[in-house]
Amino acid sequence: MSRVGLKPISLPAKVAIKMDGRTVIVEGPKGKLDFPLPDGISLTAENDTVVVSRASELRQHKALHGTARSLVQNMILGVSTGFVKDLEILGVGLRAAVKGSDLDLSLGRSHPLLHPIPAGLSVTVVENTKIKVEGIDKQLVGQFAAEVRGFYPPEPYKGKGVRYVGEKVRRKEGKSVGK
Repeated sequence: MSRVGLKPISLPAKVAIKMDGRTVIVEGPKGKLDFPLPDGISLTAENDTVVVSRASELRQHKALHGTARSLVQNMILGVSTGFVKDLEILGVGLRAAVKGSDLDLSLGRSHPLLHPIPAGLSVTVVENTKIKVEGIDKQLVGQFAAEVRGFYPPEPYKGKGVRYVGEKVRRKEGKSVGK
């Protein structure tokens, strides 16, 4: 039994949800998102609550029930408040800048890394080392932040690299000189 799938979703005041065939369309003050519902999953919206239900007790329907509910809830949160991921760059000479529709990363390589910013995302750089990724699609925000972090993940010896704000990096002890 899906405990997550059975919970009703509360709908904020300025958010509208409607069905177009098997596609859920959510509109709010920040934008518009859509998601095709999987087979066997249905959605009903009454007043200010949304309920996601499944057609049967098949294993596949049970597996998709909670997932579909979470995706719809994330769409509602995205169009009402949006999602933010903050990254920080640590290390001498490492920096970032936004150039047009690309994120220019100088991460100690012989060439700059130009990473294209997807449509629907807003990327800002403060003090050359703090990157803020904002958008209404949680998956897109998280994926872009993970790609940027993947160019230079934090290393365990000096702690240099790109990391999420608040991320703890377990430090290792370097080589010791033995006598």
